[in-house]
Amino acid sequence: MSTNVPTLSLPDVMPAHIAIVTAQWNGHITSRLREGAVNTLLSHGFTNEHIHLYDVPGAVELTFAASQLIESSQFDAVIVFGCVVRGDTPHFDYVCQSVTQGVTALNADCDTPVIFGLLTVNNETQALERVGGKHGHKGCEAAETAISMIDFKRKVEAE
Repeated sequence: MSTNVPTLSLPDVMPAHIAIVTAQWNGHITSRLREGAVNTLLSHGFTNEHIHLYDVPGAVELTFAASQLIESSQFDAVIVFGCVVRGDTPHFDYVCQSVTQGVTALNADCDTPVIFGLLTVNNETQALERVGGKHGHKGCEAAETAISMIDFKRKVEAE
């Protein structure tokens, strides 16, 4: 069962290059986020040559990877995917806060939009509900957001 979320009317932003960084931790979830994003981008005119895939060990490393990709000046947007499942220790809170603050800082300080694709869930069922289940597909939504933000940036630059 999927939710009735309105599909965004997306502009044509080609040519554009998007980097997708995926945490390997909880890879059975994060790979589905990436797959949804890639399929969405392909359905909106991107080719494999315009989609660049990178892996990092875990969620905390997403910010560093995004920072390096931004510094390369090769990409119009960067999407980061991770999945953190709450456990019995405060580790969950530290990881989620680190990634959230890191992505927020990059978006405030850099000229390339970084799309936040970190699932922060209480259990695996909640994660699965967000990669094509009853809560939609957060990977597809991240790709749509990347396209919209590339368009936004180009409009601002053209003014």
